[in-house]
Amino acid sequence: MSDDFAIQVDHVSKRFSLSTSRGGTLKHLVVDSFRRRPVKTFDALTDISFSLKQGKTLGIIGRNGAGKSTLLSIIAGTMSPTSGRVVSNGKISSLLELGAGFHPDLTGRENVYLYGAIMGVPKAVMRKRFDAIVWFAGIGDFIDQPVRFYSSGMYVRLGFSVAVQIDPDILLVDEVLAVGDGDFQQRCMERMKAFRLSGKTLVLISHDLGAIQAISDQIAILDHGRIVDIGEPSKMVELYQNVLSNTQLTVAKEEWGTREAILTKVELLGMDGQPTRAIGEDRIIRARVTYEASHRIETPVFGFNLEHLKYGNLFGSNTQLENYEIPFVEKGTGHVLFEIDASRLQKGCYQMSFSMHSSNHLVNYHRLEHALTFYVDTPPRVFDGLFVFDTRCRKLD
Repeated sequence: MSDDFAIQVDHVSKRFSLSTSRGGTLKHLVVDSFRRRPVKTFDALTDISFSLKQGKTLGIIGRNGAGKSTLLSIIAGTMSPTSGRVVSNGKISSLLELGAGFHPDLTGRENVYLYGAIMGVPKAVMRKRFDAIVWFAGIGDFIDQPVRFYSSGMYVRLGFSVAVQIDPDILLVDEVLAVGDGDFQQRCMERMKAFRLSGKTLVLISHDLGAIQAISDQIAILDHGRIVDIGEPSKMVELYQNVLSNTQLTVAKEEWGTREAILTKVELLGMDGQPTRAIGEDRIIRARVTYEASHRIETPVFGFNLEHLKYGNLFGSNTQLENYEIPFVEKGTGHVLFEIDASRLQKGCYQMSFSMHSSNHLVNYHRLEHALTFYVDTPPRVFDGLFVFDTRCRKLD
């Protein structure tokens, strides 16, 4: 791992086994032990990869159940991935869930010193920081009461206050801005901004899009356990808002076909030919489709469909319509590249579907719906609507 990076997440997936037991009685436990029941599983995360440089802030947004908290727990080391790995460079402090790390029978004061001891901070150092912790948390005399009597807001306020005061290299925070009054939320924002300015690394989950856009260097969107996109905060917030307005959008791709050949990967390429998440300054959509054929296929046709996330279908074509004949593909893997002029498109969020079918359109080998999502940046000229057309104007006497 390079010293420039604080966190590297490498092809991380997490699968949970769901219990099928009918109950907790002794009878049911005995009967279930002799019965073979199919094991149900749930994929909370699927093939997550990204890197975060030191001193940068990554915001993570997504709908409830998208896998955000699971990802943060794996980065923190409190949960193990099913596959893949996470490498971190520096001391991590985290506030992942209500009361995490607190013993309910200990007082707030005792839990402060316990948390410090767990993180390897000497008691003398924690004693010097104690007053600042209590002030920031704003819980007053409750600091000497068992934390089992705390409200949810008091739990989180004390947890966040301790987490930032132990001076970690990496801070992981899950929805702290959702708890507490406006004054506490403002103190949190100021503390996180100061944390960034000191060269520390921050990973933050929040449903407050305005706050997370203001504090993040990059934002990652999660949906159904997959990364939709990672990029510049304002673009990602706009993309996410379009995702919310289109309830049919899902990263779990729909697919069908005979599967005599399958489309295994779709990538957006930049001007340098490398995978990217946004089209380049030349405003060309370069979509590379990787396929794998189980046998030789004569005269296959590869096609695509372009949609705006909010306004729907815009344009579709294929190799046959573009008069590009592919005589055959052999058994094995190959690639097809589509290059589409996007200079007439309005800025916004788009997605593409892809297919491979026979030349007579009677056999659909494989189709992938919503396989590629990307952002088109500010167009070279201002116009209304989704497209710009060449227009000439003249005055008639």
